[in-house]
Amino acid sequence: MSISVKKKVIMDEDAMRRALVRISHEIVERNKGVANVVIVGIRTRGVPLAKRVAETIGKIENTDIPVGSLDITMYRDDLSTLGYNPVMRETDLDFDISGKTVVLVDDVLFTGRTIRCALDALIDMGRPKAIQLAVMVDRGHKELPIRADYVGKNVPTSNTETVNVAIREIDGRDEVALADVK
Repeated sequence: MSISVKKKVIMDEDAMRRALVRISHEIVERNKGVANVVIVGIRTRGVPLAKRVAETIGKIENTDIPVGSLDITMYRDDLSTLGYNPVMRETDLDFDISGKTVVLVDDVLFTGRTIRCALDALIDMGRPKAIQLAVMVDRGHKELPIRADYVGKNVPTSNTETVNVAIREIDGRDEVALADVK
């Protein structure tokens, strides 16, 4: 059994807010506006981050940007190891993604396997013009050729460390902490 012991906070609430504002501006700049952009958060912590990005972009561009959520449970390549009753959550995409630029949002990019699952799920729902990836933390250790287009913070980690992202809407606080796995 491994126990995570908090090591240090690497992003506080203000740093996370600044990172999301920067990511939002970068999305607007790269796409020359947001007329054809939709935001989709990966459950669980990617969803509130996606909503915050959409809200910030809405203020920047004075427009509403579609935002949805994606559950990737049935697309996981380790589904058989999750037990007999994996927890399914709701996918909420009440807009067509075909022909759109989809900005996929997640909290941590690690091996790339979660993103691969999300790509499969999105493609099953339509044919986007492009898919871009925004993450709060990229910690390295990729196992697949996947990289983020927008990164809040790059945090090189060892295999004995974990990155814990706390989100106010779920955890009651905003914080990114690096912890040792014992």
